[in-house]
Amino acid sequence: MQPQELLLTIKLFKGIVIVLLKKTDMVRFVYVVIWTLLLILTSCNAKNSYALEERQMERIISNTGGDDVELPTMVQIKRNVAIREYFDYIDSLVIRYDSLLPYPLSEHIIVRNNPWIIDTLANTDYYRMISRDSFVYDQRQLTVLPKGSKLHIPDSIKANQILGEFAKTEIDVNIPEFKLRIFQDSVLLYTFPVRVGQNRERYLKFGDRITDLRTKTGIGTIIDHVRHPEFYNPANGRQFYVTKRDDGKTTIMPQIPWIETEINGIRNGQMIHPTTNPETLGKAYSNGCIGTREADAWIIYYYSPIGTKLKIRYDLKTYEEGRVVALFKDIYGKNN
Repeated sequence: MQPQELLLTIKLFKGIVIVLLKKTDMVRFVYVVIWTLLLILTSCNAKNSYALEERQMERIISNTGGDDVELPTMVQIKRNVAIREYFDYIDSLVIRYDSLLPYPLSEHIIVRNNPWIIDTLANTDYYRMISRDSFVYDQRQLTVLPKGSKLHIPDSIKANQILGEFAKTEIDVNIPEFKLRIFQDSVLLYTFPVRVGQNRERYLKFGDRITDLRTKTGIGTIIDHVRHPEFYNPANGRQFYVTKRDDGKTTIMPQIPWIETEINGIRNGQMIHPTTNPETLGKAYSNGCIGTREADAWIIYYYSPIGTKLKIRYDLKTYEEGRVVALFKDIYGKNN
């Protein structure tokens, strides 16, 4: 019963009772009974209204970030998502759920909680596709999140575990060995072949000066990601869009993130990025950057969120249990 209706009912009963009250003692008794019932009814209605308000308040609180928020632990992909729109799609999930979660949701957390995504991205590598008799001219058109596949949003326990893994991850590059390693809490997870900077100086339009092309050593961190790289020839500053592969075929440059480093507190433009010519791996070939295979670049990217520790060293010897097990060529002539 609505409050207005209840008030009218009370007034009506009061009028009737007052009339009857003038007649007999029995009527007086009836009046007392009716009045008591009306008071009970009014009290019950007030309690119900208060309970309703409490439930509404609880709902409001829960919808503004309380512990009772119900979130989907699984997101089903409703359409095919190609590489060209992949980052926008993942970003949309971050925007949708971040404010509702008790931890800072990010692209890296989502993908590390769904490792099949990394495998799918790695398999878009041009040379992996060629090995399966599939020539890909424009890698950006490839589907990486198929319609109907599922992404799992981690709970706070799993998310904190992933964040802890990020904090314990270190990227290690040994220049004369041409190797990049990923360690987590001192445990070796991956080893990848790389190319490094040439042992010479050269004029580069970028910077407009003679530049030492050798890869710089030191301790640092990952400070930025370039998810939509543009491609310029550093020698003449001209932008380009296609590349000639090791098999002589031409393709559009792939969309794979580049990773910017800071070494010894200096941002010198030294990037970790894929090369479209893996024949150059294991060589001092670049203009200072650290080049990797396309597939490896995806793995490195998802193990290198911003803030990841980085070490670039120049060790001519490697040791196991205190013994030298490998000697490397002094490609920069540092020991001459």
